[in-house]
Amino acid sequence: MTTTPKLDAAFLEAKRQQLTLLRDQLRTAAAAGEREESGVQGEAAEQPREFEDDAQKLDMLEKEGILVNRSVERLARVGRALAKLDEGTYGYSDVSGKRIPDARLDAVPEATNTIQEQEHSEQSMEPTVPREV
Repeated sequence: MTTTPKLDAAFLEAKRQQLTLLRDQLRTAAAAGEREESGVQGEAAEQPREFEDDAQKLDMLEKEGILVNRSVERLARVGRALAKLDEGTYGYSDVSGKRIPDARLDAVPEATNTIQEQEHSEQSMEPTVPREV
């Protein structure tokens, strides 16, 4: 039986601090986005209507909504990574249990799977386009 070496305690503590800071930044950004969206909607109700302005505001809100959604998704991944730190499983894949390389954890501290597993997951989520015969 082979054993996988445990992660260094200093490395884990650095990741905990990094993830906590990232979580706080994402929460602040999401709250600011919601406040801004409410402000734009309030302004639109108080001013004379210009349909072109409404279209531009809707486009801006849609783009910001996509960014907020991505932030919320990332916030969930950060929360999972912090939970894994508490469980003692941080740095190991949720999919296979394999060790996630330190370089990946440095680049994406909220990573919960290996690069190969992430790529496979993304490929399986891509819609398939039927080929013409």
